[in-house]
This record gives sequence, structure tokens and C-alpha cells, in this order.
Amino acid sequence: MTGIGSVSSVQPGDVDAEVSQRALRRIKDYLAKHPVEPEMIEVMVEHGEPSLVLPRPVVTLFAQILAQLAEGRGVSVIPSQAEVTTQQAADLLGVSRPYVVGLLEDGVIPHRKVGRHRRILLTDLLEYKRTDDEQRRKAADELGDLGQELGI
Repeated sequence: MTGIGSVSSVQPGDVDAEVSQRALRRIKDYLAKHPVEPEMIEVMVEHGEPSLVLPRPVVTLFAQILAQLAEGRGVSVIPSQAEVTTQQAADLLGVSRPYVVGLLEDGVIPHRKVGRHRRILLTDLLEYKRTDDEQRRKAADELGDLGQELGI
């Protein structure tokens, strides 16, 4: 039996996109026919095995994963309370590791130290990214407006 780790990934091409698309359609059809109930969904399994009973939010998440796989994209599932290293944070933000360290030292992104190493909650990092992206869009819109005012 394969163990379940804290981070699981499926690379593009690991799963047939057509199979994912068919499974996604069946799940979406079921969820559309039963928009609220049941809270627990029974999934029939082949080969005489007992059925699986899954919480509705898990089935919805599974449908989102299948949608990405059907588009030929890879998917990673990471626990909400996962922590990342400064290098992983830099990779996610598309910046250098020293830049991330500066953000941490300036208190822009919360973190904790494990020995000499810094750890960042993924939720905190994603919140910073969302806020930063929003500020960048706002600045770009303001520059566009200014350019139009100046006739550029």
C-alpha cells in the first residue's frame, strides 16, 4: 500500500486527460442534480469492494483537481498549515531568496525560526502574494489612467 504524504502531486501526463474529463463530467452532473444534499456522498467501487463514503467538500475538491488534470495541468495538494522554506517562497513569488529574507526581516510576512532556518506558513505567503498582486494591479491601472490623461 502506498503511503499518503503531506504533499501529493500529479504531473502533467500522469493521468489521461480524457479519463479525467469523463470523471469530472460525472461528478459535476451528480453535484448539479443534488446541489445541497447529501452531505456525505457514497461512491461505488468496482470489483466487489465496499463503497466509499466521502464528505461533499472532498468530492468538490476532487472535481477541481480533475478539471486541472483534464486540461493537461499538473496538480499538487498541500495541507493548509504547510510551511515553506525561504527558497520555496522565493520560487512561488518569482523573486530571489534574499528578497524574501528581507521581507521576513522587515516583518512584511510572518514567519518562525527553526534553528537558523526560517519557515513561512503557506497561508501567510499566499495572502502576501494576493495583496501584492492587488497592489500591483492598482498601480498599473493608475499608470494607465495617467497615461491617458497625458495623451500617451
